[in-house]
Amino acid sequence: MKRREFITLLGGAAAAWPLAARAQQQDRIRRLGVLMGSDDNTDALTLFATFQQALEQFGWVYGRNLQIDIRWGSNAERILGYAKELVRLNPDVIFAGPSNVVLPLLRETRSIPIVFVRVSDPVAQGIVDSLARPNGNATGFSNPDFPLLGKWLQILKDIVPSVNRIGLMISTDNAVSAYWYQLFNQLAPSLAISPVAAPIRAVAEIEGVFKSLARESNSGLVIPGDSVVLAPSVRALIIQLAASHRLPVVYGVRPFVADGGLVSYGIEPADPFRRAASYVDRILKGEKPSDLPVQQPTKFELAINLKAARALGVSVPMALLASADEVIE
Repeated sequence: MKRREFITLLGGAAAAWPLAARAQQQDRIRRLGVLMGSDDNTDALTLFATFQQALEQFGWVYGRNLQIDIRWGSNAERILGYAKELVRLNPDVIFAGPSNVVLPLLRETRSIPIVFVRVSDPVAQGIVDSLARPNGNATGFSNPDFPLLGKWLQILKDIVPSVNRIGLMISTDNAVSAYWYQLFNQLAPSLAISPVAAPIRAVAEIEGVFKSLARESNSGLVIPGDSVVLAPSVRALIIQLAASHRLPVVYGVRPFVADGGLVSYGIEPADPFRRAASYVDRILKGEKPSDLPVQQPTKFELAINLKAARALGVSVPMALLASADEVIE
């Protein structure tokens, strides 16, 4: 989705809004702050458009009864500035994600309601007291990242049975990266895999990870996906490096496979954004975030790229193909 198209969507969506729904809302314009921990690339704009369209189904239309103040940024310093800026605007509710923007927002306000998406283990991070009873000003939709790790390792073993050395590449900006690696070290040996921690601090370090793993045969890589690697240009770099080093990689998000990566398994990306709109609606209508339980994903998808598999010289088991939501020829 191009930026101009996105702006047109925000400005012109009111045409399809049912008159009955409009009558239900209060006359005054409500204010929604948005802080997304990524650059405003095509993928991110599309996901936000999904959220905005879902809001319309509840009767909240940009420019009619809802003002949206949106900020984008993957740089920590910029995120902190935007968090302060949005809190000063004193919106009725803030929609935010992932953890790298939610945590700075919570340092700035414990009164403005926050609805989050893409947050890993919000209890361990101190974002909520519990999933059932958040007991603060934040609630939302979390990631089930940690249970997925065993699934990713098994998928690599199924596709490449000889793999016995797997790296896990996560940005050091990920607030729970330490727990990721702790779990990785526990799970890998049970599958006869030697775990290789591969934290990155910047895009420039990604090539080094591939070179290091490719020096030894029977190696593979898991990339869950975070703010550093999800930009389309970085995604393209990773796919090119995987192909040139002939390294099997399993990804946590589908766009990698659509662009030429081998296999992905993870949350259906748009689902938490759609569901988050219901919580924003409920808060705008008077409910408290402390009374809304944190919800976990309900939709997952497995995508396999057979062209990438052939280039690597591997054969995807029929059982795995049969369970795939999408197979790219």
